Amino acid sequence: MRRNWWTLLVILAIAALAGMAAWPQDVGFVKNIRLHPGLDLQGGAQLVYELDTSEIEADAVEDATDGVRNVIENRINALGVAEPVIQASRVGDKDAIIVELPGVQDVEEAKNLIGRTAELTFWRPIREDEESVDNPFLPDFVPSDLTGADLKRAQVVFDQNNGVGVTNQAQVQLEFNNEGKDKFKSLTEEYLGQQLAIVLDEIPVSAPVIQAVIPDGTAVISGNFDLESAKQLSIQLNAGALPVPVQLTEERTIGPSLGEQSVQSSLIAGLLGLILVAAYMIGYYRLAGLLATLALAIYTLISLAIFELIPITLTLAGIAGFILSIGMAVDANILIFERMKEEQRLGKPINIAIDEGFRRAWSSIWDSNVSSLITAAILYYSATGLVRGFAVTLAIGILVSMFTAVTISKTFLKFALKPKRGEL
Repeated sequence: MRRNWWTLLVILAIAALAGMAAWPQDVGFVKNIRLHPGLDLQGGAQLVYELDTSEIEADAVEDATDGVRNVIENRINALGVAEPVIQASRVGDKDAIIVELPGVQDVEEAKNLIGRTAELTFWRPIREDEESVDNPFLPDFVPSDLTGADLKRAQVVFDQNNGVGVTNQAQVQLEFNNEGKDKFKSLTEEYLGQQLAIVLDEIPVSAPVIQAVIPDGTAVISGNFDLESAKQLSIQLNAGALPVPVQLTEERTIGPSLGEQSVQSSLIAGLLGLILVAAYMIGYYRLAGLLATLALAIYTLISLAIFELIPITLTLAGIAGFILSIGMAVDANILIFERMKEEQRLGKPINIAIDEGFRRAWSSIWDSNVSSLITAAILYYSATGLVRGFAVTLAIGILVSMFTAVTISKTFLKFALKPKRGEL
């Protein structure tokens, strides 16, 4: 019995914390935790850019696309847009980048910023007789005449032995074209032992030390790279070295009034559904139905708190996934209650019927929920955009519903239904 009390206290503590997080305003020590409405809920702009990859090799298309997406993301972040969605996609037979900007007021500014070609430059140390450039990141450097136009490609390579016993160390190799070779050779001769800053859109991405004169135009940036960080740097460099032309092919603006109307309609539908489900559960299962409704309310608070903490950009499709998971949570309770009634018909007391009902219903709950989780995983990894949001909220809702049905509902029933109170 003591274990049941501890379980109840933990459940109530989780419910209280989830309620504080889900509340639309700061409560106590829980601050700055909010739902993140997506484009279709708060309004904004959606821009579709087609990429012209006809001038680059087939094996470089993926890196070039990732580079363009990375550059666009950096520029959007400079605008201060909250929760932008920037993803690679296909429009017909064309590679494309889809940009969603929730809450953006000045769409033209975003379009102008995104449409610029990435600018890759190499900055050398400033001389005593030179004036500094107005760049807060590089006060002691000035741009050289070596630019992204001189860079042929950047790629990840592996050092077989870096001289200190470490093998297969990830590095980034730079290969310059014929004109760039001469410029790079001059820089390495003049600034040997000093740093050369690599700058993308006036933001430094690396500042390696020149360790030798390099006459052939092929250099290696070494350091404490893992594979992921080396690949990320090569993508950033290729974004400037291989600028892929982008063309705005679709623009869609959603007003905040439409988003507000969508939110209101979704809330009304969700509340109406909860009320009808609660009425049915209480009317048919009486006290057990009331306890299941309380567990369902805690389930809702926990799910909303998780959405805020991750955080998840909530769209209409995501709300639909969440509402669907509520139905699955109710379904689990119905399976449990029906199994309990079967045990009672066999003459077992209510406390034993509760344990047996949960035990016998668990296999059905597990099978149905795992099947749904597999479906959600397939949707997440095979789709993009709104479908992914549906899959994420559905999966989270399913996982939380399994916890609430098996732990919270069972604990409530253990306290409320005593053997002397008879049938369910």
